[in-house]
Amino acid sequence: MIHEIVLDTETTGMDPTEGHRIIEIGCIELMNHLPTGRQYHCYLNPERDVPPDAVAVHGITSDMLADKPVFSQEFTNFLDFIGSESKLVIHNAAFDMKFLNHELKRVGHPGIKNNRVIDSLAIARKKFPGSPANLDALCRRFNIDLSSRELHGALLDAQLLGDVWLELMGGRQHGLGIDPSTEQSGGDRTVIERTFRPARSFPISPEESAAHALFLEKLQDPLWKKIQA
Repeated sequence: MIHEIVLDTETTGMDPTEGHRIIEIGCIELMNHLPTGRQYHCYLNPERDVPPDAVAVHGITSDMLADKPVFSQEFTNFLDFIGSESKLVIHNAAFDMKFLNHELKRVGHPGIKNNRVIDSLAIARKKFPGSPANLDALCRRFNIDLSSRELHGALLDAQLLGDVWLELMGGRQHGLGIDPSTEQSGGDRTVIERTFRPARSFPISPEESAAHALFLEKLQDPLWKKIQA
């Protein structure tokens, strides 16, 4: 079974080293690239203002976050959801990981290792070189409904990315639902018993043999006579 977490964040700006913080985290769980229904979502008080240019992107204002928990109060719930081994599917992963690890180090956590992270943006660019690979463009490519995405939102974007990720991995026909481990080990197989029947004989009658010889005599310059010569 392939267990993955699709993850997205919203922030107050572009760079945590300039004092910007995470204000929303959204995650959905996938099993064999399909949503299980489990999800994690939280808004966070960044302990600072949310600049107008950031609000224009995601619509999340400082007033909306005033009563929300700070990261130090919420991060254990986030870590419990993503676990310690599941791969993390993130679009433009460098951006989100930069913020997540910056926040985690602020609370004394060593951070999330890069070997857990799959950057769906890099995979999309490799699969469709020269074509737009942002989330909107990929949703349009795969006919995924974007009508609810007027603004960016971490949970909504994670859900859309989950649909995109399934298509990037081959779509709903990917693997035809066959579990490779079952195929390798044999699994439960249906045994069909067949009744043994001996080969039947079809003898040629003298009349058929004579007719065949007469037919051969009518052939002009047959190949087998040249071989025999």
